[in-house]
Amino acid sequence: MEYSKDFKAAISNFSPAEKDRLIFRLLKKDKLLSKKLYFELIDPETTDNKRDTMEDIVEEKVILASKYISNQKYFLSIVRKISAEITEHVKITTDKFGEVSLNLLLINTILNYNDDLGRLRFDNVYKLYLYIINKTVKALLLTKKLDVDYWMEIDEYLDELKGKILQNHYLSKLFINNGIDLNWLTSDKIPENFDQMIKEIKSQGFLR
Repeated sequence: MEYSKDFKAAISNFSPAEKDRLIFRLLKKDKLLSKKLYFELIDPETTDNKRDTMEDIVEEKVILASKYISNQKYFLSIVRKISAEITEHVKITTDKFGEVSLNLLLINTILNYNDDLGRLRFDNVYKLYLYIINKTVKALLLTKKLDVDYWMEIDEYLDELKGKILQNHYLSKLFINNGIDLNWLTSDKIPENFDQMIKEIKSQGFLR
């Protein structure tokens, strides 16, 4: 929604007390905005501190969820909730590095349970594997937008991920069947036109 100059001027003419009341009313209705302002204005923790905390949360919650791996529908619902927490962290802190690293950590921690996943029927894990592939693709797209100074750290996550994918026959095959070359799992080997390539792959009905 765009605001007219007259509307902005009217808001500017509010007294300080009126503005305060308005702000607190809005914050009550928007918890995310409230958390974001708190972080930006008075939170003693830095973005790095928040990311460290999120790393612990991701690992702990996946470990707790692992007992439900045989119930793939429920397990995937928990994974999505963890992903939503990562998204909230990014919105509050604008942590662009964390948006990549935390999602790759999530995938890597899930694939710590490759042996358990391998005992399940492929049609039971298909949705989870497709979710992992799409998460990986998004991480690669975001990596291309990061400053190259971050690439070495991101490559540690990508190297670990590639190794775990190669240990999982059905997952690695599904990556290839969806047009994703595992050689791209290195920051400087992500194709320059990767975003266009992904659009083309999706237009052909893959990654869905």
